[in-house]
Amino acid sequence: MSVNNAKQDEAQPEPQPDPQHGPLAGFTVGVTAARRADELGTLLTRRGAAVLHAPALRIVPLADDSELLATTKQLIDHAPDVVIATTAIGFRGWVEAADGWGLGEALLARLQGVELLARGPKVKGAIRAAGLTEEWSPTSESMAEVLDRLLAEGVAGRRVAIQLHGEPLPGFVEALRAGGAEVVGVPVYRWMPPEDIAPLDRLIDATLSRGVDALAFTSAPAAASLLSRAEDRGLLPDLLAALSHDVLSACVGPVTALPLQAHGIDTVQPDRFRLGPLVQLICRELPGRARTLPVAGRSIEIRGHAVVVDGELRPVPPAGMSLLRTLVRRPGWVVSRADLLRALPGSGRDEHAVETAMARLRTSLGTPNLIQTVVKRGYRLALDPSADTKYADT
Repeated sequence: MSVNNAKQDEAQPEPQPDPQHGPLAGFTVGVTAARRADELGTLLTRRGAAVLHAPALRIVPLADDSELLATTKQLIDHAPDVVIATTAIGFRGWVEAADGWGLGEALLARLQGVELLARGPKVKGAIRAAGLTEEWSPTSESMAEVLDRLLAEGVAGRRVAIQLHGEPLPGFVEALRAGGAEVVGVPVYRWMPPEDIAPLDRLIDATLSRGVDALAFTSAPAAASLLSRAEDRGLLPDLLAALSHDVLSACVGPVTALPLQAHGIDTVQPDRFRLGPLVQLICRELPGRARTLPVAGRSIEIRGHAVVVDGELRPVPPAGMSLLRTLVRRPGWVVSRADLLRALPGSGRDEHAVETAMARLRTSLGTPNLIQTVVKRGYRLALDPSADTKYADT
C-alpha cells in the first residue's frame, strides 16, 4: 500500500457496525457542531454511522466576553421597550454571566419591566426559571411570527433588544430598523474560528475524497466557517462540487442552511428543527441514496464504507470502495486496469496496486465472484443478465 493510501485509511473513522446493523451502518457522517456535538454523535452512532467530528467553531466563554458585558450594562442603564429571547441556553447563559459579574439582580429587575417575548417553549421555560414571565410566545417557534407581531404593534421610536445566539437573522433586524425601531443585539455565545484547525481540515479533505457521505450542520456559522476554511485553502470549488453531487448536506433548519444555499448547494432539513428529527432525516436520506444491484445471484447495496451483501454488512477499506464505485458506474461493463488505477488515490503508475486492492476488496465482500476478471482487459461487476441497469452510465 502506498503512503498516501495508508494516510487515507488512517484518516477514516473506524466503522463499528452492529451485527443487526442500523439504518446508517456503512455510512460516515461529518459533524461540524461545537455545542451538543456529543449528543448528535451519539444519536448517529446508535444508528450505525461512523462519525467524523470536526468543530468548525469555538464559543467565546461568556465570562470572558467583554462585548456581552458592555451590552448588559447598557441595557440596565437604558431600558429597552422590548426584549426578545431566542434560545433557552442563550437566555440562561446571559443571566448566569450577569450573576458572575454581579449584575444578575439588576438585569432581572430590568427585564421585569419590559415586554418580554420568547421564541418557543424551551425559552419560556428558561424565562420562568429565572423568575420572569414572558408576555407572548409564537406557537410556530418562528422568528417570522415574532417580527409580524412587532410590526403590527408598531415599532417606531421603540428600543428592541434581541438575544442573539450566533445565528444570523436575515431581514429581521433590517425590518425592525426600517419600521423605525432602535435595535440592540445581545451577543450571547459569539462564535470564533477553532483554536485547532487540523480536524476541520481533515473533514474538508474527507469530503473532497468522498470519505464522508453526509455533513450535519446545526448552525449557520459552522456552515459558513467550513466554506471559509475551504476557500482559504483554495479548495472551495472542489468542496462545492462534492456537496453538489455526492455528499449530503443535512441542516437542522432553514437558517442554518443559508450559507450553503448562497453557494447553490441543495440541503435537506427536518420539519422540526431539533437534533432528533435531523438524525431521523439522515436515516431516511442516506439509505435512499444507496444503490442496490443484482450481482452474481446476490443483492448488493453500495454504502459509504461498506457493502450490504444479501442483508449482511461487509465493511470495505477506502481503496476497495474506490474500485467498487468505479465498477458500479458502468455495471456489467469491463473497466480497464488503467481506469481503475486512476480511481485509486495516490497509487502512482503501478497497475499491481489495482490487483492488490482488488484482492482485498473481494476478501472484504466475502464473495469473490461478485467481481469478474476479464483476462488482458480488466474487471467487471458480474451483473445478473436479467438486470436492466447494464447499460446505465451513472
